[in-house]
Amino acid sequence: MAWDGEEYQARFDGIAARGGDVHGEAALVRALGPSSVLDAGCGTGRVAIELARHGIDVVGVDADASMLATAQRLAPDIPWHLGDLADLDLGRSFDVVVMAGNVPLFTPPGTEPALVAGVAAPVAPAGRLVAGFSLDRGYGLDAYDTHCAAAGLTLETRYATWSRDPYTGGTYAVSIHRRS
Repeated sequence: MAWDGEEYQARFDGIAARGGDVHGEAALVRALGPSSVLDAGCGTGRVAIELARHGIDVVGVDADASMLATAQRLAPDIPWHLGDLADLDLGRSFDVVVMAGNVPLFTPPGTEPALVAGVAAPVAPAGRLVAGFSLDRGYGLDAYDTHCAAAGLTLETRYATWSRDPYTGGTYAVSIHRRS
């Protein structure tokens, strides 16, 4: 899928201009108290930029050059990396790795185990992987939890939204897995 980073960013700028909250993902991550965060599938950097604004050491990775060009324009001081999350190797670990924006759904079918292994690899000891995605597009929680377990992560909690509404089933979930 080809993206237009400027067009994608304009959508969120419009929501923010109308008074909408576009920082729910960052608020949840900040509540976990990390000093370092990897925004995996960062897109135009909306989450990473908000986290950096709060003094968190953040790095962004995305597979789309157009999205990263917009992120670089908006926040040139944040390290942005073009790359495949399944083959991720930044040479460091993070307190939290976050996949906001349905990241698992934009990977080729059948590559989900490699994606989860790739984003789990830089999760520090006692660190967390946080992911929110729609469950009605062929990749569900049973498979995701199995892939997280294979990568050495255990489910800590699950929400229905980034605002931390309780998960009682449904078509969207935000999952927090911890490395033991």
